[in-house]
Amino acid sequence: MPKQVAGWRWWLWPLRSRKVQVAVATVLAAYAVQAGLSVSEETVLSILGVGVALILGIAHEDAGRG
Repeated sequence: MPKQVAGWRWWLWPLRSRKVQVAVATVLAAYAVQAGLSVSEETVLSILGVGVALILGIAHEDAGRG
């Protein structure tokens, strides 16, 4: 029988996924730039591009396991 996740673990459970971890890091980096961190436009696009590429790569890798 599966174990029920409760309390604070329920809120953090999605962070076990590598795709979610990369997505959160990408969004945090983009938000930091929006909040006033002085970074060039090319750097922002690079952060977002690498985040998307990592998520797609992980999804492709995960699809090959099944």
